[in-house]
Amino acid sequence: MKLSTELRAFCARLGYEFDRPELLMRAVTHSSMSSPTRPDNQRLEFLGDRVLGLVLAEALLLADKGASEGQLAPRFNALVRKETCAEVALEIDLGAVLRLGRSEMMTGGRRKQALLGDGMEAILAAVYLDGGFTAARDLVLRLWGDRITTVEADARDPKTALQEWAQARGQQPPTYVELARTGPDHAPEFTIAVRLQSGQEATARAASKRKAEQAAAELLLGKLEAKNG
Repeated sequence: MKLSTELRAFCARLGYEFDRPELLMRAVTHSSMSSPTRPDNQRLEFLGDRVLGLVLAEALLLADKGASEGQLAPRFNALVRKETCAEVALEIDLGAVLRLGRSEMMTGGRRKQALLGDGMEAILAAVYLDGGFTAARDLVLRLWGDRITTVEADARDPKTALQEWAQARGQQPPTYVELARTGPDHAPEFTIAVRLQSGQEATARAASKRKAEQAAAELLLGKLEAKNG
């Protein structure tokens, strides 16, 4: 199978050449473009998620040999989450070569976080099947790069910290309410409010519900610390 000019350019950005290019073709095919003769990347995504997890779990153990499981788990979660996979996909412009159906094309599918994250996992699986675990591990370590050693800041979870703050004071866990969703489907913005049983609250906006909730929790934590500091 001969790759298009766009896919050859993508391989150059990826830093990997496929012996079995059909694996790459499948990895970039979204379910909206699949057919009996054109399988999509969902099965590869399933495998790629596991490959990524194993590589990063090993990398974190090697990066901090004294860390406990409790310290490693949030770092791991921050590295493998869909948002991080989508960030990596953007860096190598994976969206430019995704094969999408018309509906996804019309709604900005090439920039959608979920599609990019899933596609990145599928690419990792394709490399694993094509070149073996060493090739996949080398690719992950290169693409995730400094994220592995600087993940501590990203691993801090304001929602967990806020819940622990409330429980330590005998309050119910915080509640999160979606106040608004604006913008087009391919670039939405969510407004989320977080509220404590005691009445304190904060509001934040972001491009995903999770990020908006995290931002609101962080903002409320800042208010509480300033008040009690």
